[in-house]
Amino acid sequence: MAPVYASDGHWHLVYELMLTNAKQVPATIESIEVLDASDTGRVLKLITAEDISAETFQLSGRPRLEADSLALAGDLVLDPNESTVLFVEMDFDDRADVPDAIVHRLTGMAATNPGSSEPGPVDYLFVSMPITERVAATISPPLQGDNWVVINGCCLALGPHRGSIQTVNGDLFNAQRYAIDWMKIGENGGFYDGDPADVTNWYDYGEPVFAVADGTVVEVLDELEDQDPGTLPDPASITIETVDGNHVILDLGNGVYAFYAHLKLGSVAVAVGDTVTAGQQLGELGNSGNTSGPHLHLHLMSRPSALAADSIPYGYDDIEFVGDVSEAQWEHTTDVLGDVWDVTPDTRPGLERPVLPMDLNVIDFPSMSNASTE
Repeated sequence: MAPVYASDGHWHLVYELMLTNAKQVPATIESIEVLDASDTGRVLKLITAEDISAETFQLSGRPRLEADSLALAGDLVLDPNESTVLFVEMDFDDRADVPDAIVHRLTGMAATNPGSSEPGPVDYLFVSMPITERVAATISPPLQGDNWVVINGCCLALGPHRGSIQTVNGDLFNAQRYAIDWMKIGENGGFYDGDPADVTNWYDYGEPVFAVADGTVVEVLDELEDQDPGTLPDPASITIETVDGNHVILDLGNGVYAFYAHLKLGSVAVAVGDTVTAGQQLGELGNSGNTSGPHLHLHLMSRPSALAADSIPYGYDDIEFVGDVSEAQWEHTTDVLGDVWDVTPDTRPGLERPVLPMDLNVIDFPSMSNASTE
């Protein structure tokens, strides 16, 4: 686990804890403290019962939304043999403030010994996690031009990326922890001009998509039609192979892979085995796969699998901040895709590079006029 420098000027540690009650009596979690492993008197974060309830998912059915892979936990009690996922995020003013390792303290009511027939008070340390010295990957822009909005970005605990924990081949993975859906705001302040049912009326549709670093192409799919904008496709029509639509996976070296999803049919300009350079065009932005509107989904990961991998933090070396879409407007709109967006100017002077843009940031990318498809 490594921290990442983000557009709020802080260093973020973002991870999940799987909490399992392996005993035969219910377990009630009252609080969890995140501690500096070298100085357990230093409390980095106190997660109260209220926090746990708000930032916990159960790996069960889908009562929240049919498309959700996780269900919002209803309380803080874990029945015997029940598990839940706690989403943890901490921020630090300086990299030097981030400890070399963390450990957790849990308090609550649970089995106090292997033969407990009733819960009793518990207070113990668990899960020590090292913080690596590895610097977050530095990448170049995947797009060009102005007014690109970060959607479903870091570090939303209940967002569709952060919450997209998948079961693949018997293991749990969170490959999309730092994923971003990029959409473009046009001159009218919206995502499209004209009839939204026509995918070509969307400002970002067909925009060129570029390699974020030198690498080798290890996977390509380019056979799926664009979806009709406005609604997600029937879940029964989506498979693990098609959920991300037409896509490209690049091996960037050193155990880092880049994943580009939802590309336009017929636009992919590379093949498996090709070597590419940063800024080379890979394809065009589209609306294929599990998507309700044209966008580019991009994330970095630890393996050449879009879902069966761990997410890798990253930052951009050449971007300019324009401002932010109104969070209040985004949360309360009844038409995310069709609204006209209020953007509050904020160029964020003084931010270091590389930097990870955060949710609802509006970004300008440099022109890639010299980019090629070869």
